[in-house]
Amino acid sequence: MSLDEKLGEDLKTSMKAGDTLKTGVLRLLKTRVKEASVAKRDELSDDEIIKIVLSEAKKRKEAIELFEQGGRADLASREKQEIEVLESYLPPKLTDEELKALVGAAINEVEAKDPRDLGKVMKVLMPKVTGRSDGSKVSRLVKDLLAGGPN
Repeated sequence: MSLDEKLGEDLKTSMKAGDTLKTGVLRLLKTRVKEASVAKRDELSDDEIIKIVLSEAKKRKEAIELFEQGGRADLASREKQEIEVLESYLPPKLTDEELKALVGAAINEVEAKDPRDLGKVMKVLMPKVTGRSDGSKVSRLVKDLLAGGPN
């Protein structure tokens, strides 16, 4: 079952169960997937749908910051619940050890020697970790390893 089909099935289930939060999040997500599919003029792959889920989660994280700054804990709490729903459609997160192994393999693959090779390493690495680890965390680890930092 593709991720798009899973979203559709889960939407039906949440509607029948009367789960308004999950139903709202899934409706929005299905809309974003449909818009991207129309723009592409083809069905989206699971990886493309994961990028949409990541984008929606990022929007909510930014909203949480703003709500907390504005003293609106109630709205921040709702956004956090929506993030939990979105994250259930992402692949499992990488452990620090798994991430370090992937970074090491990417560094060896492109034969990176110093921090100037960061772009080459990230180009190889990001398709493998998208949705499974935070990009800034990956970048920081690559920089540390290329600079001869923590091994």
